[in-house]
Amino acid sequence: MRISVSSDMDEPVARLLVTELRGRGHDVVTHGALNPGDDPQWAACSEAAAREVAAGTADEAVVCCWTGTGASIAANKVQGVRAALCTDAYTADGARRWNDANVLALSLRLTSEPLLKEILDAWFAAEASADAEDRENVARIGRLDLRGREAPQRSGQGPGAAADRAVR
Repeated sequence: MRISVSSDMDEPVARLLVTELRGRGHDVVTHGALNPGDDPQWAACSEAAAREVAAGTADEAVVCCWTGTGASIAANKVQGVRAALCTDAYTADGARRWNDANVLALSLRLTSEPLLKEILDAWFAAEASADAEDRENVARIGRLDLRGREAPQRSGQGPGAAADRAVR
């Protein structure tokens, strides 16, 4: 599997992540501080990793920053990406199973070596749920991407409401 990895800092856990993924047989592409010459800002390198998933040039991505929050927010702005900030194995399993997450976000501050391995074990062991309700929730997220992230309009309100009423 090809995995795109980004980190805004060249921290030991980020280097361990790359080593661990390669040791598990994955083809790893690095961004940010892990790739000299890249923009190391968390928004930029997380976007780069997420875009590879959206484009299909990477199967999944792992994005990292100090808390993991900014990296997950930036990745989730890319259409087709479902990034989940996971701080334990249970969350990683649920993110893959119920949310069909395709990008794992990690905290460089909170993730120890043993915890990293537990999270990766759970992430790669889990499969997307076949449950109809779970699939509908994932499909709804996809529709949000297609519609954009605008606030929903109540019937009869918002731009174009007068035109909508005239058509009825």
